[in-house]
Amino acid sequence: MSETELLAGRFEEHRSHLRAVAYRMLGSLNEADDAVQETWLKLSRSDVSEVRNLGGWLTTVAGRVCLDMLRSRGARREEPLQDQEDGQIRLPDPVVSGPGGVDPEQEMLVADSVGIALMIVLQTLSPAERLAFVLHDLFAVPFDEIAPVLGRTSASTRQLASRARRRVEGAAPAADTDLARRREVVDAFLAASRGGDFDALLAVLDPDVVARSDGGTLRPSLLRRGAADVASQAITFARFAEAGHAALVNGSPGVVAFAEGRVMSVMAFTIRGGRITALDILTDPERLARIDVSVLGG
Repeated sequence: MSETELLAGRFEEHRSHLRAVAYRMLGSLNEADDAVQETWLKLSRSDVSEVRNLGGWLTTVAGRVCLDMLRSRGARREEPLQDQEDGQIRLPDPVVSGPGGVDPEQEMLVADSVGIALMIVLQTLSPAERLAFVLHDLFAVPFDEIAPVLGRTSASTRQLASRARRRVEGAAPAADTDLARRREVVDAFLAASRGGDFDALLAVLDPDVVARSDGGTLRPSLLRRGAADVASQAITFARFAEAGHAALVNGSPGVVAFAEGRVMSVMAFTIRGGRITALDILTDPERLARIDVSVLGG
């Protein structure tokens, strides 16, 4: 076996981990794959004979690649999420699995309860904050290894991560963890939507619930706040509930609506205190077309 083949074999041992890092950084599964490929190219061109911890080395390289990609987005003035009535909303790519459990190949992507709500908050961080938080808080990379990537001191990098942590904790507080109970809440929401039962919808929605819908570049995005507004919208779009099938979205109970083998929408729910606090709906045809409905029996 050649040296390149040996190196490729070692890289494959870390691929799932690197894809998880890139997904948290970028919020895009396709871009995460691009970042992982770029990390391999950098590895193949580097002398790592003296590197003792290849996994750590690859993690920081992948972080640098993602940082450059995020900064490039900013240079093109691409704002992933505008939290306002007239802004364009772009939700992160969902990781969809069947209701029976997460596919082994996807486990690393959704480990540590990385739900859609957390991914949305990560998108609001600056590239430097996101790197410091993701690498340190989610992957335990020491600050003195992250600092050179950012061109900062370890103390400054620590401050970045701390600031990001406060924003994450404030905007995405801990959700309920009982999987069966969360599924009951989602099922109750679907039943009420299908039946046009406004009062039943109010019973499962938090008074301050936020509903976001990302329809892609050709469809208008929607943002709704408050239980009454969201309940009315749920009844209006009851067709999605009618075609809905139980699924796991980023490891949490969600709904995928599909017809004739084509995905129509993916709904992700954030549930706290037994009520839905956030409902995120992806209806972007381009991204929905990449979802494999076979895992859902479609």
